[in-house]
Amino acid sequence: MPQRDPAPGELTEIGGPARVFVGIKIAPDIAGELAALARPLQAFSVRPVPVVDIHLTLVPPWAELSVPDAVEKLRAVLACSGPLSLAFNRVGYGPEMRWPRFLWAECDAGEKLATLRAALLSAFGQNDERPFRPHVTLARLRERGRTVARKCPINHALALAQRVESVELFQSPPPGESGYRILASCRLGPAGEAARGRSSCLERSR
Repeated sequence: MPQRDPAPGELTEIGGPARVFVGIKIAPDIAGELAALARPLQAFSVRPVPVVDIHLTLVPPWAELSVPDAVEKLRAVLACSGPLSLAFNRVGYGPEMRWPRFLWAECDAGEKLATLRAALLSAFGQNDERPFRPHVTLARLRERGRTVARKCPINHALALAQRVESVELFQSPPPGESGYRILASCRLGPAGEAARGRSSCLERSR
């Protein structure tokens, strides 16, 4: 029987420590369009990301001892942030054309998204010093990324958008396995909530 994603607010139980991360699950219709962009790479040694696994990472993976505590922190931050939109504007190789390791679709780093990410990093005690380049990975280049990029150039504009009303807590697959598991999907608060009492919201998330 196929595993279903939890409904917003629902928590999936697991046992023991988990390697988790926070991100946005891409809607099936948008994910399908994005996954199709990687089809020209099928002739090469790459690992395409399955449609169901396409996501945008906001907080990179960490080892979490208490998933319920992590979910409460996530809910506290999201209560301060209203729904937002992702605008995908480009597909190409990254992070650098000199040494490409992925095919990815980049999206605008708007103020709402950047503010939400900063609040989530703070709430979970995580740091990410890299410049924020929001993107979704469509394929991982196993080796000889420059050769793949040269033989199959992909670099063009996109015009895809998704309204985001929830943020997910994902579990990374154990070594040797594949597929991300959604442990919880939590709704973003009403649009007016962020402007009302932002400091108290952020205090609760710590």
